[in-house]
Amino acid sequence: MVKIANIELGEFPLLLAPMEDVSDPPFRLVCKEYGADLMYTEFISSEGLIRDAAKSKQKLDIFEYERPIGIQLFGSEIESMREAANIATQAQPDLIDINYGCPVKNVACKGAGAGLLQDIPKMVKMTEEIVKTTNLPVTVKTRLGWDDSTKNITEVAERLQDIGIKALTIHGRTRAQLYKGPADWTLIGEVKNNPRINIPIFGNGDIDSPEKALEMQRRYGVDGVMIGRASIGYPWIFNEIKHFLRTGRHLEPPTLADRVRVCRTHLDASIRWKGPVLGIIEMRRHYTNYFKGIPHFKEYRLKLVTLNNYSEIVEVLEEIKDTFAHLPIGTP
Repeated sequence: MVKIANIELGEFPLLLAPMEDVSDPPFRLVCKEYGADLMYTEFISSEGLIRDAAKSKQKLDIFEYERPIGIQLFGSEIESMREAANIATQAQPDLIDINYGCPVKNVACKGAGAGLLQDIPKMVKMTEEIVKTTNLPVTVKTRLGWDDSTKNITEVAERLQDIGIKALTIHGRTRAQLYKGPADWTLIGEVKNNPRINIPIFGNGDIDSPEKALEMQRRYGVDGVMIGRASIGYPWIFNEIKHFLRTGRHLEPPTLADRVRVCRTHLDASIRWKGPVLGIIEMRRHYTNYFKGIPHFKEYRLKLVTLNNYSEIVEVLEEIKDTFAHLPIGTP
């Protein structure tokens, strides 16, 4: 049984990655339904929380059905992160996660996210202050290092464990790689198998099939895996991995009717959370992912991303289901 502090996550937990503009409550709803064991909010700016910015505050919304869930924070200033951790604790998540992995320029180059990989003493001090501030378990997500010449994750893992984090997720790329090239799990395995490490180590990067998850479990011994991009439009991946690890066989892929049904569930949840206007607009980024593999989808996508009326959108979804019902639509 893998545990973060007293949070039980099962034998080989599957974590949903915190993804900006993706991992909101509507998306988390469908991922939870299809097997995600631990989920996180989108990453939240510490400065935004302190300033009471509406967008940052809204990201604190969590619901009972999502538990266990972590609130993920990022920032470049220790005091701001400490204050933000205090605010996030009041939202009553199950844990606080610190983002030391985001590689995008306007985060990392301002000394937040993966930018802290250039200042390990500051990273350690920031983490220590957050651990002291909250009564919740604190976890960290980071990368192998800033670039190929600074892959210092082994040292980082030991130092963060020593000041009290309860789990570590490692993305198998450097900041310099962004999301390019294959993820390197070798160092993730080294951290997991370091005799000094006794907290759960989760691996992240390129897990897009049950076979990949099994390979990373067997080859590197990680306690679980975090899945990001492969879950967008395909929440079934969590249960597919679980079934494969348990039985060695593949689940039947979702039918087109399944895809339409889950897409509608996602749409309905988006409208409930964000209202009829914004809920419809923000769902538009997901349609293409739900219907990968459908021929001539472009004309339907154009309708879905331009319609503003819920009933008309549902009509298009039903039309997609009826038109392509005969096609075998497998995994994306």
